[in-house]
Amino acid sequence: MCGIVGILSKNNDDVVSDIINGLEKLEYRGYDSAGVAVVGDGELKRVRTVGKLNNLADKLKVNPVKGGVGIGHTRWATHGKATEENAHPMVTKDVALVHNGIIENYKELKADLLQKGYGFTSQTDSEVAAVYLQMELDSGLSPREAFREMIKAVRGTYAFLAIFKTCPDMIFCARNKSPVAVGFGDNMCVGSDASSISANCSEIVYLDDGDYAEITKDGATFFDSNLNVVEKSRVAVTDDLVNSGKGEYSHYMIKEIMEQPSAIRKTLLGNDVPRDFFKGISRILILACGTSYHAGLVGKYWFEKYLRLPTHVEIASEYRYRSPVIEDNTLALVITQSGETIDTLEAMEYVRRNNVTCKLAAITNVLNSAISRSADFVFHTEAGVEIGVASTKAFTAQLTVLAKLAFSKNPELLNQLQNLPQVCENSLLLKEDIDKIAFKIKDCVNAIYLGRDNLYPIALEGALKLKEISYIHAEGFAAGEMKHGPIALIDDVVPVICLCPSGNMFDKMFSNIQVAQARGKNVIVFTDTTGAESFDGSVEKIVLPSINEELYPILYSIPLQLLAYMVTVLKGEDVDKPRNLAKSVTVE
Repeated sequence: MCGIVGILSKNNDDVVSDIINGLEKLEYRGYDSAGVAVVGDGELKRVRTVGKLNNLADKLKVNPVKGGVGIGHTRWATHGKATEENAHPMVTKDVALVHNGIIENYKELKADLLQKGYGFTSQTDSEVAAVYLQMELDSGLSPREAFREMIKAVRGTYAFLAIFKTCPDMIFCARNKSPVAVGFGDNMCVGSDASSISANCSEIVYLDDGDYAEITKDGATFFDSNLNVVEKSRVAVTDDLVNSGKGEYSHYMIKEIMEQPSAIRKTLLGNDVPRDFFKGISRILILACGTSYHAGLVGKYWFEKYLRLPTHVEIASEYRYRSPVIEDNTLALVITQSGETIDTLEAMEYVRRNNVTCKLAAITNVLNSAISRSADFVFHTEAGVEIGVASTKAFTAQLTVLAKLAFSKNPELLNQLQNLPQVCENSLLLKEDIDKIAFKIKDCVNAIYLGRDNLYPIALEGALKLKEISYIHAEGFAAGEMKHGPIALIDDVVPVICLCPSGNMFDKMFSNIQVAQARGKNVIVFTDTTGAESFDGSVEKIVLPSINEELYPILYSIPLQLLAYMVTVLKGEDVDKPRNLAKSVTVE
């Protein structure tokens, strides 16, 4: 959510185009307005607009600004509507500032600033930080002193970038719970992630919570929360940190769906489970949000069945607010694609504060993320950069890691896992069959997904995929719960999408499908060759390759992703950037 980019040219070249290019790399995060500010010819200059970056680019053609230092921002609205007045950067007489996060004490700070005669032009919490900086400058403080006073005064989550009219050769930045990366290369850069500044940088430093940095043409100085100078390790910018584009595909999402066999294969090659990883562990706690939460639900089935460890899966955004009891000998396993999900990070820190004996492990797609730096042990999903907001390859890579963990004491199932990439490749050949189903349901208003056992979480995930990008209201249910309410929704129009491969739950699931058929004519079954023999022409069938039933969750995720994608394309919606959503959720 929200994207920030700052660039300081070593040769005083204009940085505006590089800032726009960096912001384009952050479009996947989700936004509703954008802007840029520079210091040029001794003046602060700013251009902002509502909507997409092409609107900003068009406005810059009419009203060009130039400068050797600048900051840019894509805003996902929190405080205040998506209007030009609320778009960043926030500018006062002498300072321009961008902010990702939420300032929790902005009301009291704003009241104090108003009392002192300072005015505001937006409804945002972020403007408070800019005006506070101006107040400190007016009192005689230097930009450095003013910035330090500001970050001491605000409470909440933030990634701040600020530039000053009187200090055109510096960028100031700070982090608390929102990601910030400082880049070294042809220019000095700051961004929300490595991809946003990779075009200008060969090495990256990631700020930790409480860090603040001063960036000059000669480099950067880093400070901890006590303003002590600290050394930070540089990380080389590699291909896996950089968005490689859509290639031959029309959307990132379909590219990433098609990349899943490769991502699963790479994830299988790594992530070896240490022999003593579960030694002394008597229970597992999984913390995650959204799609990652659904991966955790699958993990619960596997962990309890094959490791015989009681496993609890918690929604990270709710976990710490009910003061949960954390027992000794617990493995706390957090799952997050970005490694920066604020709710998951906070839940993880709650565990650390309340039981120091817990082992903290993370499954994440970004090795140098805040969560990977905080965890005791990290399993890395080798999915590569995922740009589409609706997670696809990161999800199946998460499931692959969970399977390696759960099956770590079962050589036969570990061997079965090696066949998974090829079977997933075969499932992608069903695209044309799924396209026919998509055409049939694209005009529906509601949809029901049903599954049992380890496919129940995949029913939840399939429904989430459909509603988050196509805007069709969809809900997933455990099939046995259909009689406890959801059956009332079934009619001849509502599609009932059933996951029913052959296996130990086939007979139960088959019976549930008969109940659905007795009340509606729009039943769609995802099954395998053996299961398909039991269904006549009264249901639509998608027949997947056969595989060990423990691996159903990974395989059956893929056609449901394809279905959601194709429905969305047919509806003409923006597949990669669905409304109101962001790829990385960095605010509560």
